[in-house]
Amino acid sequence: MDADTAQTRLLDAAEELFNEHGVQAVGMDTIRSRSGVSLKRLYQLYPAKDRLVAAVLTRRDHTVLTDLRRYVDARTDPRERVLAVFDFLEEWFACSDFRGCTFINTFGELGGISGDVAEIARTHKDAFRRYLRGLVTDAGRPPALGDQLAILANGAMATAAISGSPAVARQARDAARVLLDASDRGPGAEG
Repeated sequence: MDADTAQTRLLDAAEELFNEHGVQAVGMDTIRSRSGVSLKRLYQLYPAKDRLVAAVLTRRDHTVLTDLRRYVDARTDPRERVLAVFDFLEEWFACSDFRGCTFINTFGELGGISGDVAEIARTHKDAFRRYLRGLVTDAGRPPALGDQLAILANGAMATAAISGSPAVARQARDAARVLLDASDRGPGAEG
């Protein structure tokens, strides 16, 4: 098995296992077994578990942001593009393997003891926030609304994981619509 194939199998297996059980509960031998990659090759590619965790998060960051952009880009109306973020969340929350946000979960487990995990999680959440700022700006709304919507979306991620209900995304979408409507009136507007 070549290094690229082994790496892909390891990352796929680790991502699935971390999502199912958390990072600390999964050992390298379990990842090796799930991936079908030899233990020798695993340690050649990832000499320490923290390097594998960082690689999983880095790949997940790229995948999530790419999938979100693709989903939102299917809409043309600037306001609907903002709300599409919450539609994307609803579809994700409805997946049978949804266990919450990988970045929130991993930060909760390791953020206090792993500077790499904390940095990757912060970088991902900042990219998500900046993306929302861009969407709301394109919709003619103040950039600060993007920050508020990021808080709303992240809260929905945590709530959906705990409640097990994708309906949380619809509720968050309704709240986002209220915020969009309020920002449309502008400061000092009478409502």
